[in-house]
Amino acid sequence: MSMFKPRQPRGFNYQPRFYDPERDKWKKVEEDAKRRLGILPPKEFNPEDIRGKFIEGTTHLKRRKEAGKRKFTTMHLILVLIFLLGILYFAINYNFGA
Repeated sequence: MSMFKPRQPRGFNYQPRFYDPERDKWKKVEEDAKRRLGILPPKEFNPEDIRGKFIEGTTHLKRRKEAGKRKFTTMHLILVLIFLLGILYFAINYNFGA
C-alpha cells in the first residue's frame, strides 16, 4: 500500500472452462474458405481487425510489449544520484546551521 497512489481494483480474470483455441482457428479457416468460394458474403471492414497487427509483425516491438513498462529506468537512477550528490555538496560546502 503506497501513501501517494490510490489502490487499484482487483482485475477480473475470467478463464472459460471449455475453450478450445484449435477449434476457433479451424472455424476461422472454414469461414475464410467459404467467403472465398462465395458461399458467405464478403466480410465488412472493421478497424478492430487491424489493431495490433504492426506490433505483432515486428519482433522488437513485440518483445517490448511483452516485457511491459519498466518502473525504474537507469536514467531515473542517474538523476536521483546527481540530485543526492548535489545536496551532499551543498551540505558540506555551506554550513547551514552556523
